[in-house]
Amino acid sequence: MMMPFSACQKTQRENPLLQESTLPFGAPDFTKIQTGDYLPAFEFAIQQTRDNIQAIVDNTDSATFENTILAYEESGRLLDRVSRVFFALTEADKTPEIGEIEKKVQPMLTDLQNEIAFNKPLFERIKKVYDNEYSHDNSYQGLTGEDRKLTDEIYKDFVRQGALLPDDKMARMKEINLRISDLQQQWGDLLQAAVNDAVVWADKKEDLAGLSEADIAQCAKDAETRGGKAPYAIVIVNTTQQAILTNLDNRDLRKKVYEASIHRADGTNKHNTYAIVSEMAKLRAEKAEIMGYPNYAAYSLDNTMAKTPENVYAFLKNLIAQYTPKADAETKDIEEYARKTAGADFNLEPYDRFYYSAKMKKELLNISEDEVKPYFNVDSVLINGVFYAANRVYGLTFKERTDIPLYHPDMKAFEVIDKDGKSKALFYTDYFRRPTKRGGAWMDGFQKQSRQWNQLPIIFNVCNSAKAPEGQPSLLTWDEVTTMFHEFGHALHGILSDCQYNKLSGTSVARDFVEMPSQFNESFASIPEIFDHYARHYKTGEQMPADLKERMLSSINFQSAYALGENLAATCLDLAWHMLPSKDVPSAEEAAQFETEALRQIGLLNNQIPPRYRTSYFNHVWGGGYAAGYYSYLWTEVLAVNIADVFAQRGALNPATGQDMRDKILSRGNTGDLMKMFSDFTGMEQPDASSLLKARGL
Repeated sequence: MMMPFSACQKTQRENPLLQESTLPFGAPDFTKIQTGDYLPAFEFAIQQTRDNIQAIVDNTDSATFENTILAYEESGRLLDRVSRVFFALTEADKTPEIGEIEKKVQPMLTDLQNEIAFNKPLFERIKKVYDNEYSHDNSYQGLTGEDRKLTDEIYKDFVRQGALLPDDKMARMKEINLRISDLQQQWGDLLQAAVNDAVVWADKKEDLAGLSEADIAQCAKDAETRGGKAPYAIVIVNTTQQAILTNLDNRDLRKKVYEASIHRADGTNKHNTYAIVSEMAKLRAEKAEIMGYPNYAAYSLDNTMAKTPENVYAFLKNLIAQYTPKADAETKDIEEYARKTAGADFNLEPYDRFYYSAKMKKELLNISEDEVKPYFNVDSVLINGVFYAANRVYGLTFKERTDIPLYHPDMKAFEVIDKDGKSKALFYTDYFRRPTKRGGAWMDGFQKQSRQWNQLPIIFNVCNSAKAPEGQPSLLTWDEVTTMFHEFGHALHGILSDCQYNKLSGTSVARDFVEMPSQFNESFASIPEIFDHYARHYKTGEQMPADLKERMLSSINFQSAYALGENLAATCLDLAWHMLPSKDVPSAEEAAQFETEALRQIGLLNNQIPPRYRTSYFNHVWGGGYAAGYYSYLWTEVLAVNIADVFAQRGALNPATGQDMRDKILSRGNTGDLMKMFSDFTGMEQPDASSLLKARGL
């Protein structure tokens, strides 16, 4: 039996992380939580989880859904709450103190995970419940609905972790899990240091010619926050290409910025992640081999929509074949354009591409980023764009809550109210970059929705846009606008969840489905009614003029081969590393050459279109949960485009269609077959991949 919260001893009463929050929705109270609370909270919650697991094992009654499956679902509830608060900070506000605690906590959590995953008496009880639900001919026997799905998922999780392995292989799996956890911790620390150190300094304002006054002011502010080695600093973002290269006239400085980006963590400077990459790839491959798979990709993809690496490669190779001639033509056009002003012998380099592409875009379409940015104020995009679309389509309204404590002053909190007037969720935003935040953008939650736990979702979005100096507006690029819509699509998947069990709710779906709601939600950014509502000048509040709007929207897919190519290259790098048997994984010294050869073999070695992430800073793969899964962004883009087509046919802002989307997909979490959810909504038996290139203007 789980220990009730009231029965816990002195530690719990004094530690706010171990008490039920009295705030609305059960929100974490950051006015009470201190850094020193985290480690004892983890120690207590881990021990409570152990006690709860032991209680399941010690139960002498026959294994049932209630005393085994449901008890297991309940066993780590307190630990889940503590972990969600702490790891939100390790990603978004990782102070040195938080980093030191993480180093202590991660091995503790991995030990616990190993103990549970390889607890034979526990698995025997779970297996008895699972086996009792099926007869010898696999016909349905007992549980229904979410009870049955929960049983299936828990049983299959144990099997995938190695619960059916013999003792010697179990022991090795424990060692591998612990070492991978340690390596991922090292990776996160090293990559964050590499990004923070990859700053490019400028001594004079003239060096930044071509940048807007707002961007120059941002460089001055970044210089202050990065130590002030020079008056101006260009901060590196997590992707290979840097948006600032679009307007930077100084070619030598463009080159420095680009090289700082691609060499941030390959040992050219002091940071080198290749040793971690090599060891982690080898351990993952060994783990797959122990489980009976030829490589980690085969193991990882076995419980996804794609099912096999062969299916993914077939999908990718079809895209590559259609993309390549368009990419070559795009590069040729840019280089020929550049030679008109730079000279007939000018050779286009990757750090030149954004710069000349933008000038070409300006000349051909009469549009530039600086022209439109004044209409993309971050607050207007959020309130008048992201929230407005959710209101029009799903009936949600958003009320800012200034009484909810935040972990950083840049954050905001909003109560989400459903169309029946009832509170639906709490939603936080954390949009501005800082040295303690890792790169990229993401969604997560302090609390998932669960009817079983009488829990409403507490969801947050994190981005890395530049916060303008005091007194100036924080303006976004179009890419940053779509990123906000994207991450809010994930948020909607959590906010609109209506599931019985925590394990099945919200975004707890396969990787190659989870990116669909987010990519679909990007489509609202350019729908005219939504666009007109948020694209307002930060000074006057006036809508973007019709002529500028037409030019801007028509330019979205200008030279779009690049965006597809960088994604394809990163996807193929991810797969290349995870298709290797353990004996063939390259050493740290061979890693760079392996990357080159992998891209050459697939036909994507292109100096002009490098991978969106190179191996040495591919955080999705080595620090996150996308190993052998980065393909899912392209895979789910197909699903998203198909769903957007359905919305367009029925009326893009039709509330009835939004309700249908809620009922059949967004509310259901992982409670049913994912392809059936897609088919039930679209009426399509299979996704139509041809729509992807069309949607990208290719």
